[in-house]
Amino acid sequence: MDKETRARLEERVGRVHLRQRLGIETDNEKRIFGQGRNFFHIENWYSVHSLMRGILRLFFLYGRGRRNTLDIRIRKNDFRIRNLPAAFDGYTILHISDLHLDMHPGFPHALIEAVHQVDYDLCVLTGDFRALTYGPYEAAIDGMRQVRIHLKGPVYGVLGNHDTICMVLDLEEMGVRMLLNEYVALDRGGERIYLAGIDDPHYYRADNLEKTADPIHPDAVSILLAHSPEIYKHAAHAGFNLMLSGHTHGGQICLPGGWPLTCNARCPRDFCSGAWSYQDLNGYTTAGSGSSIVDVRLNCPPEITLHYLRCAE
Repeated sequence: MDKETRARLEERVGRVHLRQRLGIETDNEKRIFGQGRNFFHIENWYSVHSLMRGILRLFFLYGRGRRNTLDIRIRKNDFRIRNLPAAFDGYTILHISDLHLDMHPGFPHALIEAVHQVDYDLCVLTGDFRALTYGPYEAAIDGMRQVRIHLKGPVYGVLGNHDTICMVLDLEEMGVRMLLNEYVALDRGGERIYLAGIDDPHYYRADNLEKTADPIHPDAVSILLAHSPEIYKHAAHAGFNLMLSGHTHGGQICLPGGWPLTCNARCPRDFCSGAWSYQDLNGYTTAGSGSSIVDVRLNCPPEITLHYLRCAE
């Protein structure tokens, strides 16, 4: 990283946060065991990729699984929220996660086709733009540029465990406002709710909920973007109303009926896919739009999700 880029990043995210994130990336980005919230990180075990492809080919599943990665479904989810300002009743959030834009050459086009089919007020991206967890990221940025042109309205995002903080400037230059332990106010019809986002809480552990939530009035409706659902307890006790996450891919390769072989997250299985709740916090963990490790999906279609905010009766 050249001095000018480092200075711009330092100005954007703060000197300490940048030093911490870059240091942890350098020290641990390739580790398979012992870093982050999980002890084992299969996404970093790159020698297993060929083995998995071989097994899938042996059972004649690889071709079908690879075709499935481009069959992006549109999911819909209602959130009933107490004290939601009336102006936000029906407000629609498009939720896209785990894009891994450089994993499959046809994926950006498939995602563009999917987003053309939906209407929404706001788009959020909950991390993992890149396929690998280290190395070059230019291909993922190029893929995101293709997709960003087709996303309307404001677009906000957070970083995932596959992402480097070095991507932030490129993403923001194309109009994706990254939330790195930050929040923004969303105004509509003279009323306001808050959207907050934290840096990756799963592998890099760069999240800071206290910094993110402290300035938000405790009676205000607030939505948290977090790459992984693993911090659901902390988010609930911090006072957030909603939490949108990804990371798990819903398992990506599942048994018939959608039962995941693994979710790679330290939280209850019910929190690893779809809608869930914990105390006063309502959440949704998307199965994600892309694929990781191998470009295959079985019994777990990729998705984009429309969240509709509704006033609770």
